[in-house]
Amino acid sequence: MDSFEFNKIAGAILGTALGVMALSIISEAIFSEGEPAKPGFEIAVAETPAAGAPAAPSTEEPIAVRLAKADVAAGQKAAAICSSCHTLGKGEPAKVGPNLYGVVGGPAAHMAGFGYSKAMQAKHDAGMTWTFDNLDQFLTAPQSFVPGTAMGFGGFGKQAQTRANVIAYLRTLSDNPVPLPPVDAGTAAPAAGTAPAAPASGTAPAAPATGTAPAAPATGTAPAAPAASGATTPPADATTPPATTPAAQ
Repeated sequence: MDSFEFNKIAGAILGTALGVMALSIISEAIFSEGEPAKPGFEIAVAETPAAGAPAAPSTEEPIAVRLAKADVAAGQKAAAICSSCHTLGKGEPAKVGPNLYGVVGGPAAHMAGFGYSKAMQAKHDAGMTWTFDNLDQFLTAPQSFVPGTAMGFGGFGKQAQTRANVIAYLRTLSDNPVPLPPVDAGTAAPAAGTAPAAPASGTAPAAPATGTAPAAPATGTAPAAPAASGATTPPADATTPPATTPAAQ
């Protein structure tokens, strides 16, 4: 190999190295990542109220109100996330989680033979049943309602109507669906900013306007004058001349 061929090979190697270096510099300039404000990863954790602090008032409608207007089809669509760990059809075997057929109204740890967590089995032993309200709270945050449950799903959080839709759909997965709870008119919270309804016409007398004079007596009727002290009574045969009334036009 003469020196000319060696120079060509060396030049090719150096050119390739320079090209790779240039590409590395350009890619770093284009895809550079900004420095995080705080080191590490920030994980959202639900705030726990201080001991003895009053609980914040809930703005959600009661579950009975939400179930009355629930959309079963929307609940079936939202419950698709459940099918990754649960089976829904009658008699189907369990997956990672138990079969959910007949869960609404049934006891906690309702599927015989399934290996529930100790926390869920304790709820079963305590006699807890899956009422609409219990399911609503469990689907809000499973780990908060049953601490220690093996269910990995984080819940639907503040999606109150979505939870009601899912429960309404799960209710249909039964040979004898549990009746919906009655809606108490007193529990339905009015929408924010809604003015109270005006009273029906005629239910309350209209207040007179300030400064309004009392109604005048009928035409021709003389108000009774109080008897003056020492006044004489006119004789019985005295007549009062009739009031003159103009003719109708």
